[in-house]
This record gives sequence, C-alpha cells and structure tokens, in this order.
Amino acid sequence: MGGGAAVTGRAEADPGLAFVLLRLAEDIVWPVTAVDGETTDPCANSFALDEVGCALLSALRDWARDSPTTAVPGIARSIIRFTANVIPDSDHPDTADTLEAMRDQHLVLAHAMDSAPGAHH
Repeated sequence: MGGGAAVTGRAEADPGLAFVLLRLAEDIVWPVTAVDGETTDPCANSFALDEVGCALLSALRDWARDSPTTAVPGIARSIIRFTANVIPDSDHPDTADTLEAMRDQHLVLAHAMDSAPGAHH
C-alpha cells in the first residue's frame, strides 16, 4: 500500500492513525495471547504468552501516547511482525485464513451478546 514512506506521510497528516493501529493491534493480540480456560487447562506457557501480549500492547500504547506521529510506522511494523510470527497455527497455516477465522469468531460472539436476554438494542 505504498510502503513506509506512505505510512509516514499519512501519519503526519493524521496522528489519529496511531490510535486506529493500536485498536487493530488489540483486536489481533488479545485473542491470540489471552488465557482460555474453556479449551485446555491453563499452564505456565499460557500465562507467559498472556503476559507477552500485555507487555506488547502496553509498550504500543505508551508509544502512541508519547509520540503518535512517529509511533505509526513502528506500531504498523509491530502488528505485521506479530501477525506473521505468532498468528499462523496448524489449523490455519495461512495468516489471512487465521485472521478471517478470528474475525468470524468475534462476529459470532458479538451476535450472541447482541441477542442475549437483556441486551440493549
């Protein structure tokens, strides 16, 4: 989409882009690193991965807060690196497939919450 120069130019024009990228990072990092007690018993590795996710998001938030314009390219690179290195799994070896599966799971959850008794419409 134009490479780093395009991102840098866009960041200077729209510092709010750091916030958008941070929200995108949260939507990718939380589901991947969060401890899930439903599928397996949590173990030391589960908690370590959860802490890694928390540390990464905390660092990205600090960066976005302290320097939103210069943070944009770094946050974008961090999302890409995390996605390429952590997201693919044996069920979905293609990163795009895995991200689509995560999106589909979020939509199912959102619809379930929206249609739950007492949900606000």
